[in-house]
Amino acid sequence: MAKKKDKQKQDHLDAPPPAGARQQADAGPAPKMKRKEYERQMRILHGELVALQEWVKDSGAKICVVFEGRDTAGKGGTIKRITERVSPRVFRVVALPAPTEREKSQMYIQRYVAHFPAAGEVVIFDRSWYNRAGVEPVMGFCTPEETERFFELVPGVEKAMADNGILLLKYWLEVSPDEQTRRLESRIHDPRKIWKLSPMDLKSYSRWYDYSRARDAMFAATDTGWAPWYVADADDKKRARLNLISHLLSQVPYEPLAHWDIKLPKRQQPDGYAPPDLPLRRIPTPF
Repeated sequence: MAKKKDKQKQDHLDAPPPAGARQQADAGPAPKMKRKEYERQMRILHGELVALQEWVKDSGAKICVVFEGRDTAGKGGTIKRITERVSPRVFRVVALPAPTEREKSQMYIQRYVAHFPAAGEVVIFDRSWYNRAGVEPVMGFCTPEETERFFELVPGVEKAMADNGILLLKYWLEVSPDEQTRRLESRIHDPRKIWKLSPMDLKSYSRWYDYSRARDAMFAATDTGWAPWYVADADDKKRARLNLISHLLSQVPYEPLAHWDIKLPKRQQPDGYAPPDLPLRRIPTPF
């Protein structure tokens, strides 16, 4: 039974994209995915993420996922879709604030190491130690020498992670200039999104090619056999999320666990219980 489920899982992950998603190299971008098809595919992937979760708990695996990319590339939305159907006790999201004065005096990687996964955990970094390769040099928060030193040291740190049994997956979400402009303008005019817009975003927007150069240098220095970079085109958020989650699942050698038969037990008898007459404060019901 387990082998059959494992084959079904692999068949799904290896299957061609749904009708309408396939395209020739010279045919231009695929049309925007319809919400109904997107949710249908996401439901399947959520089931696989739960299977992955149970395998991680049972096997004691340690998985670390890094999300980097330009502002508005969709890192936060992708992370939400990954984690919305799994346990926060297994899937843990780390989004560190700006370092304190004490942390600035530490070894650069030090504050990130404390959040690395233990056995049975999947840790997702919403931005990571790669701030030293992107936002910090572009915005002048570190010196060129500090970035070069980071490039020299980080492959060794990530090799040590791999040698200690941590599966490290690094994703860069790429968005085009026009789509970034559209998304930032949407944040400006939508009261639900205005909190996402910071003065830093506006400064970053004006430095597109500085970020491009920083990204290219990061790839050249830190794309290794034990911790490669994977790039996801994110102009179409729906397709990007599905593609990225499918790829993440394909990188982990998980196996679905056999499910035990579940039957609800009989509920106990009231044995004289009656609800007390208490002045409960019930909320209004305008809906």
